[in-house]
Amino acid sequence: MKLCAIGCGEHAASSHGPAQARYAARHPGVVLAGCCDLDPGRAALHRERFGFARSYSDPWAMLEAERPDAVVLVVPEDATCEAACRILDLGYPLLLEKPPGRTPAEVDRMAASGEHKSVPHQVAFNRRFVPLVREARDRLAAAGVPLQHVHYEMTRVDRRDPDFSTTAIHGIDAVRFLVGSDYASVRFSYRELTELGPGVANIFMDAVMVSGAAAHLAFCPAAGVAVERATLHAGGHTLFLQIPMWGGFDSPGHLWHFEDGRLQAQSAGDSGAEPFVLGGFYAEYEAFLGDLAAGRTPSPGLRESRQSVAVAERIRQRESEYHA
Repeated sequence: MKLCAIGCGEHAASSHGPAQARYAARHPGVVLAGCCDLDPGRAALHRERFGFARSYSDPWAMLEAERPDAVVLVVPEDATCEAACRILDLGYPLLLEKPPGRTPAEVDRMAASGEHKSVPHQVAFNRRFVPLVREARDRLAAAGVPLQHVHYEMTRVDRRDPDFSTTAIHGIDAVRFLVGSDYASVRFSYRELTELGPGVANIFMDAVMVSGAAAHLAFCPAAGVAVERATLHAGGHTLFLQIPMWGGFDSPGHLWHFEDGRLQAQSAGDSGAEPFVLGGFYAEYEAFLGDLAAGRTPSPGLRESRQSVAVAERIRQRESEYHA
């Protein structure tokens, strides 16, 4: 299986490159054939660092030369749609970074390109692949009782992005994954932090899921610590989840499972694991490339990811409500 990577920037170097190198080392049949960046020096550095055979500065020349079995796209969100549509139209299986487009219309364009030739693809919502997040979802399923409420908190330090929705989409999607249900309706509120710059705000979501569960999400980009935490209540069960992201305060992460007032189980992330493993990036490749090799349909696909984009768009537009 030949793999090509488009985009060799900071995120590719910190998360995708190490995951690709580890996967290739553990699966001798996988070849890191080519990596590409508009900056040829950055592409060459990426090639040397992670073991790609060749580097390019033109992605379409790379695909023509290499004819890979799969492509990874890690480019700025304003470039994702056009590039993904072209890759899918060419028939190459694709792993693309989030957000998979800035609007539902862009998601629809990409999905139509993939469906036109039945091209396998997966959106890189890595929280779905964090080992502790997966365990939390499995424990809820094993408990066999309906999930009642989720509280999801994401904080960052001195993040002054004019549009934090492209990061908040991770929490939006993680709640959908943990609940196993889409949003039915959402009410939004905002605390604008104009003293920190245009668009900077604390963002709060009160949601009802299609399953009937309630959810509250809080995004505070200019807090005093970087954490992601979830509390889940289901009947007599409560789970406290600390998600290990980027070697932050909660790394390597922890999960506590209480039942009827007693601690039933607890799990900790591997303290010796790299952040790209703890954060689910390596497991993304196990899922995507494993599905391709076995002829399975990768998940989440673009259609599955559409609602996460739609809800994030409401934040960008400072809307007060969302209804499915």
